[in-house]
Amino acid sequence: MTQKIAVLGAGKIGEALLSGMIRAGWSPSDLLVTTRRPERAEELRTRHGVTVVTNAEAAKTADTLILAVKPQDMAALLEELAPHVPADRLVISAAAGIPTTFLEERLPESTPVVRVMPNTPVLVDEGMSVISAGAHADEAHLVRAEAIFKPVGKTLRVPESQQDAATALSGSGPAYFYYLVEAMTDAGILLGLPRDKAHDLIVQAAIGASVMLRDSGEHPVKLREAVTSPAGTTISAIRELEKHGVRAALIAALEAARDRSRELASGDKS
Repeated sequence: MTQKIAVLGAGKIGEALLSGMIRAGWSPSDLLVTTRRPERAEELRTRHGVTVVTNAEAAKTADTLILAVKPQDMAALLEELAPHVPADRLVISAAAGIPTTFLEERLPESTPVVRVMPNTPVLVDEGMSVISAGAHADEAHLVRAEAIFKPVGKTLRVPESQQDAATALSGSGPAYFYYLVEAMTDAGILLGLPRDKAHDLIVQAAIGASVMLRDSGEHPVKLREAVTSPAGTTISAIRELEKHGVRAALIAALEAARDRSRELASGDKS
């Protein structure tokens, strides 16, 4: 692989991408990074063998720019990059809630932009990265974006109009599972188990259930019914979940996350 790729804002997600690309065959000499702190730059250089450059140097040199900064820092970064970005440079945004039009309006005309929403399991190579094309991005640009993000999990293409929904389900999704594990651990303690044992039981149940969902091809209802014996423990628990409106609460929570994503995309940071 001879194309140079620059990760601008190499925090945890940015570093996970660097590590994944190296494992997938990219040479560290073809990977550029930018950071704010000199000590972070040295850390990345030592750990991965990548080249640390300025934002302007990255824009002039790399074939692909991955903007992995916080959403509130994106406007300033684009202002710094715009004078140095050739119109054929692929720009990938990994900032939550920032539409491709935001970048296209601030970059040279016809710059291809791809929007990607990764989630935090990319840190353990089990992420989901949701990919959407901007107005000037073609099939080759999407393929290039997929090649970058596939080493750290799965990728899924959606129209950009579905990105807010994908953010609610996938981008924020891990937090819902952590919340559920936290609640179930507390329940285990209430039922008399030590915290560490309750935690281990629930985490392994979650891992096992996830693998079965992924590998079996069965609908979740069918898998749940296989655990639910007549007049047994599971159906008693599910009755309580339904009685307390857990399903409705989850739907409402995801709608709220989607709506907040739309607000952030429109510039409402309050």
